[in-house]
Amino acid sequence: MDPSGIFFTSYAGDRSLVRTRAQAITLLLFLLALWSLPLWGSDRMVSMGYAMFITAIAVVGLQLCTGYAGQINLGQSAFMGVGAYGAALILHRTTVDVSVAILVAGVSAALFGVMFGLTAARIKGFYLALTTIAAQAIFHFLVLNLPGSWLGGAGGIHVESATFFGVALDNDRAIYLFSLGMLTLMVAGAFGIVRSRHGRAFEAVRDDDVAAGMMGIPVVATKARAFLVSSFYAGVAGALWAVALRHVSVEQFTLFNAIWMIAMLIVGGLGSIVGALIGTALIQLAREGVTTLGPSLIERFPAIGQDFLFASMNVLLGAIIVFFLLFEPKGIMHRIEILKRTYRLWPFPY
Repeated sequence: MDPSGIFFTSYAGDRSLVRTRAQAITLLLFLLALWSLPLWGSDRMVSMGYAMFITAIAVVGLQLCTGYAGQINLGQSAFMGVGAYGAALILHRTTVDVSVAILVAGVSAALFGVMFGLTAARIKGFYLALTTIAAQAIFHFLVLNLPGSWLGGAGGIHVESATFFGVALDNDRAIYLFSLGMLTLMVAGAFGIVRSRHGRAFEAVRDDDVAAGMMGIPVVATKARAFLVSSFYAGVAGALWAVALRHVSVEQFTLFNAIWMIAMLIVGGLGSIVGALIGTALIQLAREGVTTLGPSLIERFPAIGQDFLFASMNVLLGAIIVFFLLFEPKGIMHRIEILKRTYRLWPFPY
C-alpha cells in the first residue's frame, strides 16, 4: 500500500522496489554512509562492518531457502565452510584473482548443498532439519580425517593476501569496501530471484507443495534449486571470510553458527530480504555488545570467569529466540510493515 497520491500506470512501476523520491533519497544517504564509514569510522567499526556484511550474505542465502522456499536448513554454516576451504585452497596454491576464488567457492558449496536439497524431495520439516545437520557432521569429518596435505587437517589453511583486479585486500578498510560491494551485488541478485518465476515457485512450494505440483511447478527441482542458491550464497560468504581472516579452520563453521543464522531470520522476519539484513545487524550488534561488556564485567566481578561469558552468549541466543517466538513470531520486518501501513493511512489507521 503506497502513500496517498502515489500510484503507477505501468507494471514495471508497480513492481519497483524504490517507489517514492523520499525512499530513494533515504536509501542513497544510507549507502553513502556505509561506503564512507572507513573514512571516519574507527578500526573496530570497520572490522565489525565487514564481519556483518559477510554474515549477511550467508543469511540472505538462508532466507531464500528457508524463508521463501520453506526448506529448513541447519547446514548453512557447513556450506559456508565448504566455500571458505575452496577459496583458501585456490588462493593458497595459485595466484589467481580473488574473483576466481569466490566463483570456485560458490560453485563448490552449491554442489555440496544440492546433494542435501535432493533429499527434500522425500522428507520435510523435522526430518529435513536432521538431514541438513548431517551436512555439518560430514563437513567436519572430511576436513579432520582427509590427509593433512589436502585440507590442512585440524590446523586449517593459511591464506595470503588476495588481490581484486590488482588491488590488494591486505587491510581492514579494503576488505570492508570489497565485502560491502559483494553484499550489494548479492542482495540485488536475491531481490531479482524472489521477483522472478523462480521466487514465485519458491513461495508456492513453501505454502503447499502438493498444490504447487498440481499447478505444474516441478517441486523436486524447485526444492533442489532453493538449496543450490542458498549454498552458493553461503560459499561466497565463506570465500570472503577466508580473505578477511587469512586463515580457515573447521572450528570456525559449527552447528552453533548455523543456529545463530536461524536466529537472525527469526528476529528479522521470514520471507523478507530486508528482514534478513535487519536480523543480521541486530544479532551481530547484540553479540558484539556482550563481547565488549564481558571483560569489564569479569574485571569488576572476577568470580564470574570466562566460562560465564561464553555461557552468556548461549543464554542471549536462547532468550532472543524465545522472546521473538512468543511476542513477535513474524519478526521485526512484520512490525515495520504494520507501522508503515498505519502511518500511510493516518488519520484513519483502521
